[in-house]
Amino acid sequence: MTPDLLFARWVRAALVMFAVAFGYFLAADLWMPLTPQARVMHPVVRVAPQVSGQVLDVRVTNNQHVEAGEVLFTIDARPYQLAVDQAQLTLEAAERDNTGYDASLAAAEAEVRSARVQVNELEREHQRLAKLVASQNVSQQLYEQTQSKYQAAQASLASAKARAEQLRVQRGLTDEDNLRLRQARNDLERAELQLSYTEVRAQTPGIVSNLQIKPGTFATAGSSLVALVSDDADVIADFREKSLVHLSRGEAAAIVFDALPGEVFAAHVSALDAGTQQGQLLPDGSLAAPEVSDRWVRDAQRQRIHLQLETPEILSQLPSGARATVQLHPVDGLAELFGSVQIRLISLMHYVY
Repeated sequence: MTPDLLFARWVRAALVMFAVAFGYFLAADLWMPLTPQARVMHPVVRVAPQVSGQVLDVRVTNNQHVEAGEVLFTIDARPYQLAVDQAQLTLEAAERDNTGYDASLAAAEAEVRSARVQVNELEREHQRLAKLVASQNVSQQLYEQTQSKYQAAQASLASAKARAEQLRVQRGLTDEDNLRLRQARNDLERAELQLSYTEVRAQTPGIVSNLQIKPGTFATAGSSLVALVSDDADVIADFREKSLVHLSRGEAAAIVFDALPGEVFAAHVSALDAGTQQGQLLPDGSLAAPEVSDRWVRDAQRQRIHLQLETPEILSQLPSGARATVQLHPVDGLAELFGSVQIRLISLMHYVY
């Protein structure tokens, strides 16, 4: 065989191989999509105190696992304990004032009863004198004097009733109706709540990371001091839009982690994100900014999916951000077979790179 014929044969073989590889790529992208753009994501809780103060004691060490409710560090509680003591004194003063109101109210109600008795007596006397003055058995002067006393007694009764009602409003029908007492109790609850915030606790089980605080550090309310990597984990993968045309929630998948070469883990699709940041328009009053590109073939848009392992305990061995490769199995038959072979070859390649 001449060199020209040999070269031509090699060219034909290369073209055939290219055509087969190109066809396989197109079919694989639709029927057995795969992406190396996947990661393990643990929610990271930024731990920030809810009160300000000097850190007195750090109860944990860096990269230590903690349970929900475990104390991470404490803040100087003395100012907040003083606030609790002051609120308790205010509450005690309000309770004592209530006792004084009770005594004053009892005295005012006694005055009302006394004034009512006097009004009733003068009313009867006024009625008798009215009959006697009509028959001219008593003087008009005596009748008018009694009438004035009767009117004055009525005014005294009205004044006593108003005083009693004023005390009753200030006291309240019950302790729950007393405004000052309710305010004092509310202040005490707020002070006790702030005192409890001096112990900063983990809100979720996880691993303490990037612990930089020491006793003496001044903690500002709302400023993060510790990162807590949650035990919960999610595997996310970014696929080209075209690759997800046959995908539905619950579809089978296989995952290979760079940190665990040679192992393939079964999973399924748990969710598909509703969009990407590029698809979000901010209502900031600005005009639309159309995307400008001079490329004839633009980059493919990727969509994010979420996967759940059939053995989720594996994720506890992996740090947040660990890389992975995800193989989807949206259809059965040969596509599923080739996809299984494809992901296993990749898992073996992870021994090399």
